[in-house]
Amino acid sequence: MANEIIRTELKEKGVRQWELAAAIGISEQTMVRRMRFEMPDEVQLHLLEVIEKVAVEKSKVA
Repeated sequence: MANEIIRTELKEKGVRQWELAAAIGISEQTMVRRMRFEMPDEVQLHLLEVIEKVAVEKSKVA
């Protein structure tokens, strides 16, 4: 499956794909389409950073 590290991190951090999409300024549908094919490493690293930020924000609210 493509982008396995992103999928795993989303699951472990409790972040939904739509939350990640909103954080980077794209639609949920666009995020789903991008997840279908392996993204370049630099893009994956950026998304991992964003996932961490979203997870921290969610923990502050909860």
